[in-house]
Amino acid sequence: MKKLDSETQRRTAMKLQELATNPRLSEAKNLESAEFLYKLSLDDYRIVYQIKDESSLVTVLKIAHLRDY
Repeated sequence: MKKLDSETQRRTAMKLQELATNPRLSEAKNLESAEFLYKLSLDDYRIVYQIKDESSLVTVLKIAHLRDY
């Protein structure tokens, strides 16, 4: 996240806090390649994360600009 501008960092941090309380946000899309992987759009960025229900764990795998996604 250090490479993101301050406004994008702020918005990303807010979205990650939302994920901590509700990992299956309505705007999140399940990746067809794996049922436990999700992507979330945030302006020109994508957040890819994994949900492990058995341990109630959400792991952010990638935050990338659309051109790098």
